[in-house]
Amino acid sequence: MSDIRVPNKPNKRIPNVLTIAGTDPSGGAGIQADLKAFSAAGAYGMSVITAVVAQNTQGVRAFQALDPEFVFDQAAAVFEDVQVDAVKIGMVANAGIIEAITKALDQYTDKATCPVVLDPVMVAKSGDSLLDADTEGALREQLVPRSTLITPNLPEASVLLGLDAEMNNLDQMQENADKLLALGCDWVLLKGGHLEGHTSELSTDILIGPDTRIELTAPRIATTNDHGTGCTLSAAIAARLPRMDMESAVREAKDYLTAALKHADQLNVGHGHGPVHHFHNLWRNNA
Repeated sequence: MSDIRVPNKPNKRIPNVLTIAGTDPSGGAGIQADLKAFSAAGAYGMSVITAVVAQNTQGVRAFQALDPEFVFDQAAAVFEDVQVDAVKIGMVANAGIIEAITKALDQYTDKATCPVVLDPVMVAKSGDSLLDADTEGALREQLVPRSTLITPNLPEASVLLGLDAEMNNLDQMQENADKLLALGCDWVLLKGGHLEGHTSELSTDILIGPDTRIELTAPRIATTNDHGTGCTLSAAIAARLPRMDMESAVREAKDYLTAALKHADQLNVGHGHGPVHHFHNLWRNNA
């Protein structure tokens, strides 16, 4: 019998999505969360590790940043062999690693065909710093302009903009979303989960981009299992961008995260802020 091979149709090909981030040995955030979110979205996940982090559901104990040249070598190994359809960037640790990532993106990718989603990870949910103080300028000046979308929460946005006080209402969010866009990225998703005084039942994010300004609301889920929500959302968006427009990808990713939070209490992981349930719609609940 002859070996008949049917080529994949372009719109049916499984997208290859790369995460560049730090690790989480407890599995709820960082590289581990990104790969789960990619898989849940039907994308093939790949990873470049920037830092090895000693953390769990209760906080960060320490981290070791990898050599920037080795970070570049990891990225080059992927880009030279695999068609990468989207990139998600999380923890970058220091200015040298930022330069290595920017070099790899400039050498191997084009934003028109490989969107880049930057989650500017600076502070863990526990309040622990994950980013060297000297790298803020490098992140702002090098990676933000190279990104298709940035997804800061309110504390991260305040650091990026050098604000003395954190935003506390939607009007301030709207104003500062414009300032974030002016840093050079194509789109901004300013996440309002830290916003107080708006409503206790809804969380409002602002998505702005070319000719687009939208308020996106989602119900606040009563759970302590919210470790890695930022990583998961940005990864879920990146996994969808090869197949849909920005607004659709963000809306679908937010719906996915909301459901992952709703089902998070099915998991029993750790004694602090547990992970969301990345595979809530794929695993059978045997409880």
